[in-house]
Amino acid sequence: MRKSSPVGARVAAAAADAYAELHAGFRWRVPASFNIAEACCGRWARRPGSEGHVAIAWQNEAGESGTLSYAALQRDADRLARALARLGVGRGDRVALIMPQRPETAVAHIAVYQLGAVTMPLSMLFGPEALAYRLQDSGACVAIADESAIANLRAVRGECRELHTLVAVGAALGQGDADWPALLAREAAASAPEARLRTGADDPAVLIYTSGTTGPPKGALVPHRALIGNLSGFVCSQNWFGLGDPAQAGGSDEVFWSPADWAWTGGLMDALLPTLFFGRRIVAWQGRFSPERAFELLERHRVTHSFVFPTALKAMMKALPEPRRRHRIGLRAIMSAGEAVGDAVFEWCREALGVTVNEMFGQTEINYIVGNCGSYVGADGRRHAAWPARAGSMGRGYPGHRVAVIDDEGRECAPGTPGDVAVHRLDRHGDPDPVFFLGYWRNEAATRLKYTGDAASPATAGWCRTGDTAVMDERGYLWYQGRSDDMFKSAGYRIGPSEIENCLVKHPAVANAAVVPKPDAERGALVKAYVVLAPGRHGEPALIDELQQHVRARLAPYEYPKEIEFIESLPMTTTGKVQRRVLRLQEEARARAAAGGK
Repeated sequence: MRKSSPVGARVAAAAADAYAELHAGFRWRVPASFNIAEACCGRWARRPGSEGHVAIAWQNEAGESGTLSYAALQRDADRLARALARLGVGRGDRVALIMPQRPETAVAHIAVYQLGAVTMPLSMLFGPEALAYRLQDSGACVAIADESAIANLRAVRGECRELHTLVAVGAALGQGDADWPALLAREAAASAPEARLRTGADDPAVLIYTSGTTGPPKGALVPHRALIGNLSGFVCSQNWFGLGDPAQAGGSDEVFWSPADWAWTGGLMDALLPTLFFGRRIVAWQGRFSPERAFELLERHRVTHSFVFPTALKAMMKALPEPRRRHRIGLRAIMSAGEAVGDAVFEWCREALGVTVNEMFGQTEINYIVGNCGSYVGADGRRHAAWPARAGSMGRGYPGHRVAVIDDEGRECAPGTPGDVAVHRLDRHGDPDPVFFLGYWRNEAATRLKYTGDAASPATAGWCRTGDTAVMDERGYLWYQGRSDDMFKSAGYRIGPSEIENCLVKHPAVANAAVVPKPDAERGALVKAYVVLAPGRHGEPALIDELQQHVRARLAPYEYPKEIEFIESLPMTTTGKVQRRVLRLQEEARARAAAGGK
């Protein structure tokens, strides 16, 4: 990490314990004023040669492709920022962005940040109900969408009283209140000053909704400084990404690509923004993921660093066991997260791709906190081994983060004892850790529950719980045990049962429902629903299909239950709460029995 960065690490020469040395030498440097747009674009756009300094290389399924320089990214962001300001967007206002990986998505993020407003990235896979809830709860005033989401957005805009403007992009032109090209064209000739506001490091920047477990989805409000908090993990997991000055002649040849949707924390904070922060090139693929396409993108764009979900890596492994016989692949690092990579994929990455995959763990509220690092560059300028990745392990806490496994009272567990993975508000030096979110949007009660102690006092609150259970060994490696609540992951997507259950209950045939994970070798888990039918209804196969389509049409495709089992009644507590744990354990027992008790 360069001294010009607001993130600082004084790394001593290689020692016998590189992990301890890296932690001991690391100190956060968080300026009082910090803005993601300036850090990720403005400073690069002012540099000589910025017209030829590529920020984004884009490509779509229609065969179109091109590049966007840092200078062009900033010009378009300035124009959009002025246009949004004319529409009434100001400091703290929420702007919904519903687009895939495309240049306009990056432009919109930069424009909104420099206005001091808040981006609310939403998945293009969301159905009408999922969109309506988030738009209503956030009070978003403007939404920017392309053809992937405009129809669903138009269908619910009447329910969103504060949403006054839809901006149409791409093939959606003419279907909104304003068209992207027209807005930017008008501002190109405008004499209005640049819309770039100073923001504090603690000012809000992003609002991302997490899937609800005991209620509706919660909006995690993320400040500008959280990007800084992500960087130590990003650099380490990418084997010291960001060395050298990319704006100088003969600068870095590092190129990043990830199939992760930029609407999620993984795509935004683990790929797009940190790549731009370091002035590197990121590949934007606007299209469906396929293993064949992934290998083509790696070769065509000479990708050196990547973040790929375990599910995608499994698909790539099965599609092409020996990819380097057909493709020139120059990967130097791969980070993977979302679920366990597993021994088979771990070994395939090392042998077939030539890199050891670095697993990572984090969440929207406190991201990029645990993982592995294959190598680092010491004070002598040479590359050294960092700490070895261990297949099946979540890794160790990244520099700058004080990570522990704690019990119900907030005490650190002894090695080998299961507990809740937590991160302390203060790092090992007693300085505030910048990675923390500000809180849940309009939900102080949920924010308080996230912490041990008084959430208003960093000195006493201490630990922020992730909700994931793990065991820490003697060397500080974490070994995942499961969720401490009802959240689960399927094919890399975080699934919250409450939203799916609520959707199912809206169907006239459903009296009650509970959603749990069903173990699956390929996806980690499948979404399974236990359904209690309304009086007079019967569980025919046709009804299963009808219920699946009911959910799929209203939520995201990955949320619909792949399996539905009709049941007379759900297990309940004495206070009337569904005991999902009973059903989850039942599914796990069935899976063991099907595997012969192994």
